[in-house]
Order: sequence, then structure tokens, then C-alpha cells
Amino acid sequence: MSTVNYSVPDEVKKAFNKTFEGKNKSAIISKLMLEAIEREARRLRHRDAVDRILQRRDHGPVVSDEEIRNAREQGRP
Repeated sequence: MSTVNYSVPDEVKKAFNKTFEGKNKSAIISKLMLEAIEREARRLRHRDAVDRILQRRDHGPVVSDEEIRNAREQGRP
């Protein structure tokens, strides 16, 4: 197991220690770090998905407002 050192404001340290008094703080920090890693991975996947969608839009057919309006009208019962 590794040891890491991060500087945090004193208020954060005090609030953390008070909130998690009597609990395994190393396990809590490990869990929080894993959650942050997963959240960042989701954010990157989301950003990549949006980029792919925007790239496809650049290569898609150009459709006029009139063509869209006609398609809507034809799709209505």
C-alpha cells in the first residue's frame, strides 16, 4: 500500500476528521479518490461523445428548413 501526502486547508481537515471520527479515514479517502477517478472518466467519455456527434454533423447532409417542415407534415397523421 502506498502513502500519499496532499495539502488541504485546515478547515477541511478539521471538518473531515470531525465528520468521520472513529472511522477508517484511509478507506474513506481511497473511496473518494476512486469516485473522483470514475467521475473524471465519465466526464471525458461524455466530452468525447459530444465531439463525435459534432464531427458527424459536419459531414451530414444539409437539409433546408423547408425540407424539415415537409418531413414533419408528412409524418403527421
